[in-house]
Amino acid sequence: MAFAPPQRLVRALGETPASGAGEIADWLHRLPALAEQAVAARESTAERVQVPGGRSSLVVFVRRADGSPAVLKLAPPRARPEAERAALAHWGGLGAVRLLDDGPGGEENGALLLERLHPDVSVRTLPEAKSMLEAAGTLRRLWVPPPEGHRFETVAARTGRQAEAMAADARADPDLAPLVDAALGARQELLTAPPQEHLLHGTFRQSKVLGAERSPWLAVGPDPVVGECAFDLARLVRDRVEDLIASPSGPATTRRRVKRLAESLELDQERLRGWTLFRAVESGVRARRVGREQDSELLMEFAGWL
Repeated sequence: MAFAPPQRLVRALGETPASGAGEIADWLHRLPALAEQAVAARESTAERVQVPGGRSSLVVFVRRADGSPAVLKLAPPRARPEAERAALAHWGGLGAVRLLDDGPGGEENGALLLERLHPDVSVRTLPEAKSMLEAAGTLRRLWVPPPEGHRFETVAARTGRQAEAMAADARADPDLAPLVDAALGARQELLTAPPQEHLLHGTFRQSKVLGAERSPWLAVGPDPVVGECAFDLARLVRDRVEDLIASPSGPATTRRRVKRLAESLELDQERLRGWTLFRAVESGVRARRVGREQDSELLMEFAGWL
């Protein structure tokens, strides 16, 4: 079968900074062959490519040699598939999709063989209050101590790179400066005395929680990082940001959401607010950098409420 990458993936990877554009173009060119090789190496049969699929990887529905369903996921090196593999192996299926080929040789070409979930059923399909409750409960299960001697990136390191890029953008565009300064100040304060560190999902939101057979909901697509739990929860706070912005009660709803999520997961409310501010501004600045002006405006307005 043909393994052409969906247009959503091509567009998203097209936002890669110029320094990595050549690497991405080469990977996309080789992707059909890489997918064919990965399917054959696992003695699987490809059924179809998921469309529209994700923004950072190709997802292929396959049947294993014994007839059982699975998913083959291929991601470029800059998406850190080796870190995703390590995190999924450490979670061992608890709260997250199960890794099926964690033995030697399974890591070639950034390929992951995963249990098949229900891709069209995420907690985002539930009413807002219920979806937040289910998503938060799933996230809690992922917060475990990192493995000894781990090589996962830390929150301090990841946000440090992001902070440098944000500061550069603010210097080039003074309109960004007030919110960027507030976000950078919040980060500096939060890193002064961080709580206990856990292995975090890293990019958690409602669409990352899918229905499954062995558990009602399981998380997928981590970009794992080690740090405090409030950092992980912060991305969930702004889920359905379009609805929040469109609502006259958006600011009040956002403040209640911060309070309720912090209380439900026993986290410090001010630390959650601070990381929510930083992550919203960082995403907004990055969206503007790649020309997604509407997304940037929504995120910066949201950040202003915090």
